[in-house]
Amino acid sequence: MSDFFVHESSYIDADVRIGKDTKIWHFSHILSHTKIGHNCSFGQNCMVGPKVTIGNNVKVQNNISIYEGVEIEDDVFIGPSVVFTNVINPRSFIIRKQEFKKTLIKKGVSIGANATIICGNTLGSYALIGAGAVVTKEMPDFALVVGNPARQIGWVSRAGHQLEFSDLHVATCPETGDTYELKENRVYVL
Repeated sequence: MSDFFVHESSYIDADVRIGKDTKIWHFSHILSHTKIGHNCSFGQNCMVGPKVTIGNNVKVQNNISIYEGVEIEDDVFIGPSVVFTNVINPRSFIIRKQEFKKTLIKKGVSIGANATIICGNTLGSYALIGAGAVVTKEMPDFALVVGNPARQIGWVSRAGHQLEFSDLHVATCPETGDTYELKENRVYVL
């Protein structure tokens, strides 16, 4: 008996590693050479891989395809119907597998429903991507991002609260009490 759950309507290809307490729900397909950490959850109608690495405690909501070239670190939330790409200039009549661009979703990122993440970019740790945003460039750690094309409108704490920086460039998370410093357009935890 395995230490993870796969609904009977889902398919898991050969050479897939799935961590303990991970759950894969209805009508999903995990392709070969994919690695999924422990305590992850995949909603219905998800496709992952091939050759994708996903960290621990990742929550993937319904109707999401995570293609080769995408790497997801620990503690990431991916809202329903988020779109990832892996080729900049796709054509149905040209094979461009050798041109897949790497997309890195760093630790603690949250991506809202129906957002699109264009390949070749990194979303910094704990960034919060608003629903429907179209991310076309790199986003720094703790960035609050909205719109099409996506633009940064502020900063958030690890707990996801918007940070209000004082004249001394210091902010406190209202939930955790953690203190953050804004220095040279980057946010650091003190």
